[in-house]
Amino acid sequence: MLKTGRGLVLLVFFLLPVLACAHTTSTIPAERAILPEGQTTHRLNYDGRERTFIVYVPESVNWIEPVAIVFVFHGGTGNAESAIRMSGFNDVADVNGFVVVYPNGTGRLSGDKLLTWNGGACCGYAQEADVDDVGFVRAIVADLQTLVEIDRKRIYATGMSNGGILSHRLACEAADLLAAVAPVAGTLNLSDCQPSQPVSVIEFHGTDDQHILYDGGSGPKALVSVDFNSVPNSIEFWISADECSAEAQVESFADIRHEAWTGCAGSTAVELYTVVGGGHSWPGGQGGLVGSAQPTMTISASQLIWDFFAVHPKQD
Repeated sequence: MLKTGRGLVLLVFFLLPVLACAHTTSTIPAERAILPEGQTTHRLNYDGRERTFIVYVPESVNWIEPVAIVFVFHGGTGNAESAIRMSGFNDVADVNGFVVVYPNGTGRLSGDKLLTWNGGACCGYAQEADVDDVGFVRAIVADLQTLVEIDRKRIYATGMSNGGILSHRLACEAADLLAAVAPVAGTLNLSDCQPSQPVSVIEFHGTDDQHILYDGGSGPKALVSVDFNSVPNSIEFWISADECSAEAQVESFADIRHEAWTGCAGSTAVELYTVVGGGHSWPGGQGGLVGSAQPTMTISASQLIWDFFAVHPKQD
């Protein structure tokens, strides 16, 4: 009897660590509530305004690990719903298991109509009213972190047009928060950009963009009178800020020219996808603005953006 009892004690002793590990790796801490799967609309009071954003949680999210977050910003006069349709980012999230956040900008009208972002020199109501959209993004992250465990090394941002311009501004003013940004059809239009640390950048732009001209200036279809910065100048800034190699690796196929700069500080990188003859659109997606150009289907910007984000987390 003594031997049997001792054997049971020893068995329990050795099983306790195994049972503990099984428990801690299969549950979320009690103080954290998992976001429901699918799309949910959230409201947040920030800087004297009620702001809204849509969160998409795919079934494939692994809640055992901290989750990656991708912000997708709509274009000027758009909203979160239009960003969802235009980018198709939910499909990419389904396959890769990250959470997507689609914030709404601000506007003069009630509801989610004719919304814009404050990207610095652009655009519309948000810029004129000096709306703190950078602070809004930080507030969203803080709000979501009360619900789920966010991987602080894997917070990313992308956006179309005015949303792409905001992505650039976030890289300038929230490099401590974001690991990488991916502006689409939007250039760097902040006069005083001083990122606190290196941040990876991948940009997409068409040479025949009639809203934000590839070589700079306001295009004939631009909705605002802004002397937009050029794509080359925007990319050159990030090559210098990230201390990348001056010479790019270049490949061309169909209507695409892809340039990549490596050897950058903090394991960052800078890439540019130029759509030769392409207009103001999201490659591989749907048209965004009314009258926007037909997007090229040679590449999927959303898939390439995630591929880039996935290999460029923030370094310690």
